[in-house]
Amino acid sequence: MNEAIPVSRAIDQGTAKLMPDVDRDRAWLLTVDGAPQSYVDLDEPTHLEFEYARRLGHVLDTVAEPGRPLDVLHLGGGALTLPRYVAATRPGSRQDVVEYDRGLLDLVAEHLPLPHVAGIGLHGADAREWLEAAPADSVDVLVGDVFGGSRVPAHLTTVAYARAAERVVRADGVYLANLADAAPFTFLRSQLATLNTVFEELLLIAEPAVLRGRRFGNAVLVAAHQPLDVAALARRTAADAFPARVEHGPALRDLIGAAAPVREEDAVPSPEPPDGAFGIG
Repeated sequence: MNEAIPVSRAIDQGTAKLMPDVDRDRAWLLTVDGAPQSYVDLDEPTHLEFEYARRLGHVLDTVAEPGRPLDVLHLGGGALTLPRYVAATRPGSRQDVVEYDRGLLDLVAEHLPLPHVAGIGLHGADAREWLEAAPADSVDVLVGDVFGGSRVPAHLTTVAYARAAERVVRADGVYLANLADAAPFTFLRSQLATLNTVFEELLLIAEPAVLRGRRFGNAVLVAAHQPLDVAALARRTAADAFPARVEHGPALRDLIGAAAPVREEDAVPSPEPPDGAFGIG
C-alpha cells in the first residue's frame, strides 16, 4: 500500500492542504490558510475528530428516531465530514452541500471521494443565495458551518438570513450553526437574539471554559419550533472527551441580555480568532 502524502493546492479563497493522519489509515485533516477546517476518516465516517463536529453529530442523532432518513441542507462544505456522517448513520437521507469555494469542492471530490450511494449533492454557490432560492419547508435539518477563512461572513448573520433559514426548515425541523466567539460574546449574543426573532426554541452547546470567558472557542447553536431533547443532548455532550455544557431557557435568555437582532446595515463578520486559537503546528 502506498503511503499517503500531503496535498497542497491553491483554491478560490486561499491555500488548502490535505494532511494524512499517521495514526489512522485513510484519515485526513483539511486546512485552509493554516486554519483547520475538517477532519475525515474515509473508512470510518462516523468518527468525528473535532469537538464541535461531535456536538453537531449529537444533535443530528437526537432530532429524530435513530436511523430515520432525513433531508439535510449543509451550508459550507469543508471535507464533507457531517454529510458523510449522516449518510452512514441515516442511510437513505437526501443531502445537499452548498460551498462557495468551487476549488475546494474539486479538491475534496478528487482526493476524498464520496461513496457512490451517499445521496449527497454538491453545489458551488453562495449559501444565502441558495437558501433564498430553496423551496419552503424542504429540509429536516439545516446546518450552517460557513467560514470565509476563520470568520462567518456578515451576510449570514442577519435577521433576513434567519428568516430565509426558518422558511426552508420544516415545522418539526432544526437549524444548527457552528459559531466561534469569546467573552463578552458580542457576536454570539447577537446571533442568539437574531435567531430568537424567528424560532421559539434555542439551545447552545459549548465548553464551560468558553462560556466562562476563559478562551476563544466554538459554540453550537440549535434553533427549532418544537421543544428540543435537552436532557439527551446534555448527557451526550457531558460524556465527550472534552465535556460541553448545554445552555437553555433562563440561562440562555440571561446570556442574550439586551443584545439586538442584526440588521442588514449593521452586519459584520464573526470575530477574528486570536493567534493560535485554531492553528496547528
